[in-house]
Amino acid sequence: MKDRIINALAAFESENIGKSFPLDYCLPLYHSVSDKELSHIKHVIRYKTTKQFEDDLDHLSKNFQFVDWQEFKEFTSGNFKPKKKIALLTFDDGFREFYHVAAPILEQKGIYACNFINPAFIDNEEMMFRCKASLLADAVEKKKAIDPEVYRILSLDSHVEKGILQKKILSVNYQGKDTLDWLAEKLEVDFKAYSKEHRPYLSTEELKELTRKGFGISSHSWDHPKYGELSLNEQMKTTGRTFAYLKENGFLYESFAFPFTDFEVKKDFFDELFKNEEIYCSFGCAGVKLDSVQRNFQRIPMEMGESGAQILKKEIAYFRLKKLINKNTIIRE
Repeated sequence: MKDRIINALAAFESENIGKSFPLDYCLPLYHSVSDKELSHIKHVIRYKTTKQFEDDLDHLSKNFQFVDWQEFKEFTSGNFKPKKKIALLTFDDGFREFYHVAAPILEQKGIYACNFINPAFIDNEEMMFRCKASLLADAVEKKKAIDPEVYRILSLDSHVEKGILQKKILSVNYQGKDTLDWLAEKLEVDFKAYSKEHRPYLSTEELKELTRKGFGISSHSWDHPKYGELSLNEQMKTTGRTFAYLKENGFLYESFAFPFTDFEVKKDFFDELFKNEEIYCSFGCAGVKLDSVQRNFQRIPMEMGESGAQILKKEIAYFRLKKLINKNTIIRE
């Protein structure tokens, strides 16, 4: 019902999104760009092709002024007056396509982007648990016969459809990620071999080259947990460890982007985070929304199976709808 209402309202939105956009800044979020099938993310991220990505960039360029990190800081602190509303382009997770596919497009168009990375996965030493789940879901899709032990591990009836089995695998969370390693053995998936062959993540040298080219490399936690499921001590530990890594390697250590979402993250985390005076701001991904923590900015997920133009129209419509009932600001307690 909610989606139907938003779709109906979005149809009435102006084509001049820059004018109707309710905030002074637009923060698009991507993970990867590729024309190839990427088994490690195809079941968890609806990444865009190069054509779709370029179309999004052209639409954003028409309506917003792209800025770099320094300009974003100056704008949000009141020291920079752009010609149009601004857009800061962001990527998450440090996938290799950022270097090989997205960055050349961005260089050609003169657009800056910041990629928020998990150091645990850089140089392909390890793989995020969601990527492991995607590979396992892919194996289930291709296998004719499934080892009965797989169903037992997941507490499923061995007669359930493959689709249900895939959903169960994809629902495994950070705390239960060891389960994925047990399943890999039964489904004959070798995560290490896959990482060695496909190298899904950026290398240290690629990160340094991206920095030399002017792109930002910043913090996305050590290994991508959902912060709302961690204690304050655990939240600060993974954040601090990543911050130290960025500093050691000369990367951008002034910002932090929540992995998954900042949903259920309480005010005490932000109080602790900003005790570190070197951190300028943090980023969530709740779409076009305000936040009671003024230094926490919400980004717009752009990989929703639709064009960037349509996503932005829907975000504007939803913001207007929430504004009517005073629900367009996230309140932290």
